[in-house]
Amino acid sequence: MSLSCRDDRAPSALTDFAFAHRLRVRWAELDPQRIVFNAHYLTYFDVALSEYMRAIGFKAPDGLAKHGCDIVLANANLDFRASARYDDELLVAARVARIGRTSLGFRMACFRDDALLVEGRLAYVNVSLGAHRPMALPEAFVAKMLAFECIAPVRQTV
Repeated sequence: MSLSCRDDRAPSALTDFAFAHRLRVRWAELDPQRIVFNAHYLTYFDVALSEYMRAIGFKAPDGLAKHGCDIVLANANLDFRASARYDDELLVAARVARIGRTSLGFRMACFRDDALLVEGRLAYVNVSLGAHRPMALPEAFVAKMLAFECIAPVRQTV
């Protein structure tokens, strides 16, 4: 789902994201408090990342593999602001906030309507297939992300 974007840097607004994917909370994702168990938000973010990759034409498993590489998660940080509950319809948003030579920084957010529930910062490293050694991001991949995003990612060449 493509969204229109505003041009400021406030990370917690849905309008900061060019991409969001709808999910509905299932019963099995609840903890004994009857709210979404915290670890499930990483799964939600992974689903959103997969759909983001599909939206820019780099659907797994072949999207990056045809360039001899894939991205792997190196770090994840989540900030919890409010809870989702059974049957809530969520929008899980993804955007590339930083592009390095061999790595990417994604901003992720989970919204119910316009309310921010969870915000995430995920760092991925681009690695060669097989050896899993860091390698430069394919230029075609970088170009697709830059063309897709409504807020230009920070570019790092180091």
